[in-house]
Amino acid sequence: MSQTVADTAETPVSLDRRFQDWIDAERKIEPRDWMPEAYRRTLIRQISQHAHSEIIGMQPEGNWITRAPSLRRKVALIAKVQDEAGHGLYLYSAAETLGASRDDMVADLLSGKAKYSSIFNYPTPSWADIGAIGWLVDGAAICNQVPLCRTSYGPYARAMVRVCKEESFHQRQGYEIMMALAQGTPEQKQMAQEALNRWWIPSLLMFGPPDDQSPNSAQSMKWKIKRHSNDDLRQRFVDMTVPQAEFLGLTLPDPDLKWNEERGHYDFGALPWDEFQAVLKGHGPCNRQRMAFRNKTFADGAWVREAASAYAEKQKARQAAAVKAA
Repeated sequence: MSQTVADTAETPVSLDRRFQDWIDAERKIEPRDWMPEAYRRTLIRQISQHAHSEIIGMQPEGNWITRAPSLRRKVALIAKVQDEAGHGLYLYSAAETLGASRDDMVADLLSGKAKYSSIFNYPTPSWADIGAIGWLVDGAAICNQVPLCRTSYGPYARAMVRVCKEESFHQRQGYEIMMALAQGTPEQKQMAQEALNRWWIPSLLMFGPPDDQSPNSAQSMKWKIKRHSNDDLRQRFVDMTVPQAEFLGLTLPDPDLKWNEERGHYDFGALPWDEFQAVLKGHGPCNRQRMAFRNKTFADGAWVREAASAYAEKQKARQAAAVKAA
């Protein structure tokens, strides 16, 4: 956008207009460009919540690493959880380019002030849940996040390119687990079906509230932070997932699910938005467990952060002394 401090001599109205024209022309906003404060705040909120979701999302799957049924499955799950940690780091770094403090973002998560995706507050009682998370949760994430590779804020868009490549691998990994179970013994297929029953509705809720109840969506779409509405993304996910379930020989737990020839899409039943709101407010099945564990691990890792800071200060002092001596 090439707008330096000198450009801010323009009136707020003309700056806003030039900012919107730049976005409408499909150009990226970069960290040093002028941007409305509301745009900055919206991005910080969205990117930090996305980062928090990646970090909390390590828990339900990390819980199964030592119990995965084979060495191959253990190694694959370790790699996936490691990827999620990396995604969190990419996203925290993207938020920092907007002037956000990582310490503040982490403190908001630990205190419960900041939100993260509702989907990670559900339990994983069987190995099939790991397959269902990969297939459904990461599949929903792909629907939601691939358009973010074209979001208007440059650092966020570039971070999402790698995130989406890795999420696509995670989705295939989960689907392969579900396929192995669905083609296994009757007990294994039943386990896969039960996991599908548990995760189908939470996966649909994961896209957020209906468009008419989403207060930030319209402005985010105008700024091209978001490219599609919640309801459009949810419909895409349903249309994508139904034939996958049919191939597995599993049944999606929705008696109202049917193909609508006129619309060219699948119709599906009403969603329990009261459950969605309850989980967001901290009353889901695992909210307290997730946050208690996150706070414990943060406290347990204090010595690592202190050691890293002390080492950085020592290196800085040595470099300063070397410069002075020269």
